[in-house]
Amino acid sequence: MKEIVEYTDYRKFIQDYYDERKRCSAFSWHAFAQKAGFSSAVYLKYVCEGKKNLSVNAAGSVAAAMGLVGFEQTYFVLMVSYAHAKGDEAKRAAFEDRCALARAHKVRVLGNEEFDYFKSWKNPVIRELAPHMPGAKPLEMAHVCKQKISAAEVSETLDFLVKSGLLKKDKNGNYSQTDKSLSMGPVDAVPVAARNMQRQMGEFAVKALDLPLSERDMSGVTMGITRQAYERIRKEIADFRRRVVAIASEDDETEQVYRLNLQLFPLSERLGNHVESGEDAEKALNSNKKS
Repeated sequence: MKEIVEYTDYRKFIQDYYDERKRCSAFSWHAFAQKAGFSSAVYLKYVCEGKKNLSVNAAGSVAAAMGLVGFEQTYFVLMVSYAHAKGDEAKRAAFEDRCALARAHKVRVLGNEEFDYFKSWKNPVIRELAPHMPGAKPLEMAHVCKQKISAAEVSETLDFLVKSGLLKKDKNGNYSQTDKSLSMGPVDAVPVAARNMQRQMGEFAVKALDLPLSERDMSGVTMGITRQAYERIRKEIADFRRRVVAIASEDDETEQVYRLNLQLFPLSERLGNHVESGEDAEKALNSNKKS
């Protein structure tokens, strides 16, 4: 069984624990539930299947039933807390609590560095700038950023990118990228952080409307579509995004750092349950007249 910090889903951890015990003993869901203090013999089975939720209050008992103590027991409870968190802010706080606990015990959490990377615009911008400004000091990098950033923040960002393996620093103090492009991994907390970055980038896009047309390209279309058309458009956007990344990756040089926002979002509720057809509306009107 993997180390607990390699898990992001408490249900998966419980299931793996059960499967391992089952392979080498006559362990049962009934015995497991009983040891954790539940009256229902299948409660934990239903938790693993997603039919029931494990409360934060009961998480400690389940952790103890699995033999977790100290750091691991606390970490398991925090995994459950993360699952119950509502909204991005609460989820970010719960995930960061797990990371802080792990760091205190000198353990790396799966997705920790990815989470930190995607939660701020500074990381991708400095990651693109640094390799193309050989010999530049943090203050020089700060001055070429359109968004306000201090030299200290640039220095902190560079340290993080090197430590995370996203940039390499040679003996002369110059930087190079370890990968040409990045994408979000499967860790569920990463999209939570990415939404925060997308909000930041969305705000920057609004400010960019004041730039001359020679420096920016923005357009949009408002349309009525079906769900099937929506899925086809999503695929087209994904294919287009891959082609754009391929074009950007062809050149080794960089003259300027750009952000491309692709936004497709609803401006109304779904009409099927809210709008009557003309015929239905006429029938309803006649019915009201008769009554």
